[in-house]
Order: sequence, then structure tokens, then C-alpha cells
Amino acid sequence: MAVKKTRFQGVFFRESKKRRHEGKPDRCFYVAYRVEDKQKWERVGWLSEGITPAMAHHIRGERLRALRLGQDLPSAKSELTFGQLTQKYLEWAKLNKRSWNKDEQRYRLHLAGSLGNLKLRKISPFTLEKLKIELFEKGLSPATVKHCLVLVRQIFNKGKAWNFYKGENPVPKVKLPTLNNTRTRFLSYEEANELLKEVKKRSQQAYEMCLLSLHTGMRIGEITALRWRDIDLESEVIVIRDPKNKQTRYTHMSKTVWEVFKRKDKDKENPEDLIFKTKDGRPLGSNAPKAFKSAVKALGFNDGVSDPRDRISFHSLRHSFASWLAIEGTPLLTIKELLGHKTLAMVQRYAHLSPGAKKEAVRRIQEKLSQTGESKVVPLDVEEKVIKT
Repeated sequence: MAVKKTRFQGVFFRESKKRRHEGKPDRCFYVAYRVEDKQKWERVGWLSEGITPAMAHHIRGERLRALRLGQDLPSAKSELTFGQLTQKYLEWAKLNKRSWNKDEQRYRLHLAGSLGNLKLRKISPFTLEKLKIELFEKGLSPATVKHCLVLVRQIFNKGKAWNFYKGENPVPKVKLPTLNNTRTRFLSYEEANELLKEVKKRSQQAYEMCLLSLHTGMRIGEITALRWRDIDLESEVIVIRDPKNKQTRYTHMSKTVWEVFKRKDKDKENPEDLIFKTKDGRPLGSNAPKAFKSAVKALGFNDGVSDPRDRISFHSLRHSFASWLAIEGTPLLTIKELLGHKTLAMVQRYAHLSPGAKKEAVRRIQEKLSQTGESKVVPLDVEEKVIKT
């Protein structure tokens, strides 16, 4: 099959007749360079494995640099350390993952010391079980330990896909920590109003962000990513683009939220401008505003609360919104759509908050059946007499 050029020098690809990726023929990338006056071709990997022309170009650059410095060329047979493979993984993650910085932080803080200098073949399930114990002894939460092991699994998977490692991935043989992150506490309407008042004393912008989450259930990252193009005051709709689940969704404005955006609309200069930003116009990121944290502390909402599930965080505003909807009898499917969850299972936690809705549903069935005369329940003794007769 013919090999075609890419826009990157020395990077080529061929399309598969059998393999498909995202509805199109999969592509396998190669790099070409000269070694001792001979043309060398090296297979890098498939698009479906995460390889891109830019990555292949980077790998070619590594080969040329090694040749220039008189170093041995890396190859699939080279025994990489976990740290060396992680560096390649992070280079890929920077181009392909929004959360690459979290991966870098987890490796640097929790994995580099124990695994960084180990050859890949030396990392066994037992090695990782020991690592798991060490991380727990450091005081890390089950969620953080699980994230670390999942990162190790991802790095090994990429190493296999990129032909840097031929062995088994050891992580599937390690029991991952069991998590129970389901939040149980939500704010009452009175607590929510107290919190809003405290936040407003400290920051008008933080107050508006909190108000938005309480009225729409939006995540902090979704709020800080909002641009004026996403606000439709005429239709009273907010467009939430590329959220956590990577699916655009729409949410409706309450009257209070509409009034907030209407007041702020006068500051709009460009549809692409961020609505919530730092004083010098930079993005806020996904951390809760300082004014929110200090307000929670001032109100003592977390005093004496050790279980993270019961502590009030910015995410509690979203959780409160969903809980209030459930209490008011809102169908779980509607809550799912408003929150942007992929499955009903993710909103099942709110089912116990709406027993009234279940009773009402049963009552309506009874009422409908009564109208047709089919709902009469014959007492047992009467039924027996009918049978005997």
C-alpha cells in the first residue's frame, strides 16, 4: 500500500483497508531518517492508538538528536524505565488530554520516587501492591491512590501501543481501592441564602458564580469557561460547551440568573470574551473562589466535619440544586438532563429525596383505574364466597 506524506518533514502514513478509526480508515505513521548514509524507516504507530503526525515528528526529532550526539537510537527493544516512559506519555498527554497537568503532578508527587528508576519489566503486581500500601501510609485518600494506579495503567497501555514495552500490564492484577464519594449533605434554602450573603460581602463575581451554580447546577469549570456567545438572553438559555462529558448541553435561566446576565451585559465587548475572569482578563481555572471558601469558614459549615462527603465545597452547590429538584418531585430523567450526566445511575442517589413523587404516581394510577371500574379490590372473605358459590 502506498505511503503518503504528512505536512511534517520525514513523517509518512499509510491507510489500512481493514482497520477503522472514528468512521474512517485507520492510519499508521512512519518516520524516515538517514543512518550512516542509509535511509531508515521506523513504524511509530496507529492513529487509533493515540499516535498523531505531531507525535511522530517529535519522535523523529529524538532520533535525529540521538544520532547527532552519538547516542544509541531508542528502539522497541530498549529497556525503558518507568520514568522514561512517563516522560513520553506526558508529552503525548499535553497534546491530547485537558487534565495532563494532574497526571504530571501525580507522577511527580506520588510515583516518581517508587517507580521512576525501575525498568518496566521489574514492575510487578506485587510492586504495585507495595506502592498502594505506601500511598495509604502517606495519608492519601482512596480516590487519590486509585487515580495514581489508573495513571500507571494508562502509561503501561501507551507503552505497549507505542511498541516500547512488550510485557503484560501489571495494574489489572492489582485490586483498586473501593470508593464511596457520594455526597450526602446538601444546603437548605436558608443555608444557601446565608452563604450567598457572606460571599457577596467579599466578592460580587464570586457571588454571581455561586448563584449560577445554585440555580442551574453548573460545575465550577463550566462556569469559568462561559463566554458571552454562550448566553442567549432572548431565549433565556445558557449553552454549556465541551463540559466534563464532552457533550454540549443547554440549561435554562431562572429569573434571578437572567437579571444577573442582563446587568453584566453592558460590559460585553466581544462574544468570545470570558464572562468570569481575573482582574487582568485571564481565565479563573477550576478552583473555587477564595471568597466562597472564606464564607464557608465564617459560617462554620464544615466545623467538626471530618468526612469529605459531608463537607461543603463549591460542588455542594450543584448537589444542592439537584437535591432540591428531587424534593420538588422532578423526574430523575429531567435531573439527569439538567446536570449533564450520561446515565440515570448517576442521579439515582437523589431518588430517596422524592418519595412524594412516587406516592403521587401510585395515587394517579389508582385514580385512573377507578374511573374505569377496574380497581376495586375484593376482600378475601368475599372472594372465597364467590368461589364457593
